Amino acid sequence: MCTTGTTGHEAACPGGARHARETTDRLLRAATRSGAHLIAEAALLVQGWAVLADPIAGAVYSTPAAAAADGVHAAADPYEHPHCLQRPAAGAVLVVAPGPTVPPEQAARVVTTTAALLEVRGQRAAELRGEQMRLHTTLVGLLLAGHTTAVADTLGGNRLTHVTVYRLTGADVPTAHQVLWRAVRPSLAPHADACTLLGRLDGELVVAELHRGGDDGRVLRLVSRVSERHHLLAGMAGPLPLAEMPTAHSDAAAARHSATADRRIVPADAVGTSRLTPLLPTAPYARWAGSVLRPLTAAHQHLLLVWLRTGSKPRAATALGLSAGTVRARIRELSRLLRADLEDATVQAHLLLALRAPSPADGSGSEDGNGPARLETLPAGLLDTEAARSWARGLVGGLEPHLRIALTCWLGHHARTAPAAAELHVHRTTLANWLTQCAEHLAQNLGDATVRAEIHLALRATRTGPDDPAALPRRGGRTYRRL
Repeated sequence: MCTTGTTGHEAACPGGARHARETTDRLLRAATRSGAHLIAEAALLVQGWAVLADPIAGAVYSTPAAAAADGVHAAADPYEHPHCLQRPAAGAVLVVAPGPTVPPEQAARVVTTTAALLEVRGQRAAELRGEQMRLHTTLVGLLLAGHTTAVADTLGGNRLTHVTVYRLTGADVPTAHQVLWRAVRPSLAPHADACTLLGRLDGELVVAELHRGGDDGRVLRLVSRVSERHHLLAGMAGPLPLAEMPTAHSDAAAARHSATADRRIVPADAVGTSRLTPLLPTAPYARWAGSVLRPLTAAHQHLLLVWLRTGSKPRAATALGLSAGTVRARIRELSRLLRADLEDATVQAHLLLALRAPSPADGSGSEDGNGPARLETLPAGLLDTEAARSWARGLVGGLEPHLRIALTCWLGHHARTAPAAAELHVHRTTLANWLTQCAEHLAQNLGDATVRAEIHLALRATRTGPDDPAALPRRGGRTYRRL
């Protein structure tokens, strides 16, 4: 057990008091340099090892480096490591393993003094943290506003060329921000190989990792741990060139809408991917998509992709940093350019299919010389192949008739339960229960807009009847009967 002050042995022996003062002085000098130097000095004084372990980041400082894992394990299960001395310090745990020849009093003094100095350093850092966080938020805002050159010059010139963006939402975002800040230990030192910015924008936490085209996964691991611990949902986009920070920012928001409690962080490149597109014949698929999308610019296509991935115009507006009215107006204009009703569920599913397609190998953008292709119908030979039918049967096969009809109707109403229940003439609770059964049978997340688009295509590909609400099996009143 640790004690503070001067022991009786030290009072009787001036040499012991002098040694205690020397120990304190050495730790004080190390603390004025950095936390790493303080931990290194503590390890040297106890002739063993010392680790500052954080529950999210793992080993914050470790001397020697090989002791990091032992320190983290000891902090997680102290009863299994009785030879280690532990003290809470600055939101983490100081773990020290003294050498066998070090007196217990000296080891306890080193641990107590080191923990106290870490607390002082932590309090000083907390005083400065608010200002640093505001600076980070400002830099993130400048990146989103397109001032990438100015920010890059501030952080490291042309060394930082790419960015990976994470966007996190949840009830515990403020606490998660503090925890992630301590775990990441962000620095704005110029000429570094990587720099992480953490900002709070509109109630969500934005993490922008600037690097030289790749990262070691450290920030991703920390964001994943924080998301699990604080029950947040996160989307990730990148790496993308630094000039495309706004694109990465909106893609991360679109990806976040596919996150669930079972999968709390979703990469943008995983949203919209499916087992269907690789099954489609490449050449006609690419030519059809190129013809459909020919009137659109890259910015138009990105807006549509974010809209289709998020599943609603207000969510797309939030992801893109635009007003909902602006998004509605632009989609109306794009509907005119594409000569299609973009509010139709089938058209939306076909549009998402077109946006996923590879570029035509020959650069052709016309279907057959008769003008641009239309979104209302797919070209022959695209989804009516045996491979596509097998995929569709594997996805939606086995649904009972009433579930299939209810699911088709609900998808036709853009996943809105009330109008779908009214058309089916069932209670909304009944429809909600049926949709839960559908999700369990299909093993799919019906809250994901891209999943719903694929299911819509699969239902049409496997349709043998009208899937009409009027054909819903019934047995009096608003009930139904199983066939």
